[in-house]
Amino acid sequence: MDIAHAARTPAEIYDEMFVPALFRQWGPILSEVARIKRGDRVLDVACGTGALALAALERVGPEGAVIGLDPNPDMLSVARRNSARIDWQEGRAESLPFPDQHFDAVVSQFGFMFFEDRARALREMMRVLRPGGRLAVAVCDALEHSPGYAAFAALLQRLFGERVAEAFRAPFVLGDPEGLRAICREAGMQHAEILQRTGTVRFSSIGALVSTERACVWTLGGVLDDAQFAQLNQEAERALKPFIVENGAIGFDMPALIITAGRR
Repeated sequence: MDIAHAARTPAEIYDEMFVPALFRQWGPILSEVARIKRGDRVLDVACGTGALALAALERVGPEGAVIGLDPNPDMLSVARRNSARIDWQEGRAESLPFPDQHFDAVVSQFGFMFFEDRARALREMMRVLRPGGRLAVAVCDALEHSPGYAAFAALLQRLFGERVAEAFRAPFVLGDPEGLRAICREAGMQHAEILQRTGTVRFSSIGALVSTERACVWTLGGVLDDAQFAQLNQEAERALKPFIVENGAIGFDMPALIITAGRR
């Protein structure tokens, strides 16, 4: 691991690198889709370090309440540094530790792809929604719709083969509206909708993108050795050059698919 990342936990790197580069922008989008308003009680499932929960908190105001739930205690440790007003709790999406009809909105961004039982998780999220409440769950759209990441995956495939490329592709496995609708039907959500929204990825440099992915335990963390990452850094400078936007920064679109539904 490079020196800049060596002293930090994966959760800290996620919060310092991935959140500003990619995830922070989605908090207001998901909050809008879920129609979160002042005074609401909101649950953020798989909250990570709290990017979405913090956006929800801005909308609910002092009269409302936000709970962030995540199975990873390291993520929650960082989240607690980000806000003392949010109730951060450890738990799993498939077994939410809350009573029926407890929340006005339930939201989740970019964790659903990694759930063990996705249909069960959706049933749990709908269970804790109050009548009239809204659900909004975001996943990465298909890899081919995110040109910079598609080029990076192709580079990994060329350099290191299918196993490494597949590790990187893991967050994009649910980028299929029909597949998401099938999961919704299995969960008993006959009236769910699938929306597409487009965000952007922006890192300060190609090297920052590569080193951040290296530290990501959900994709390339522990997959490649030092020599392989040195090779990847060198090759990425050429493969990702078309996505340089200004001052050496790299940027490209990354759309998301959003499951949304109301509790009747």
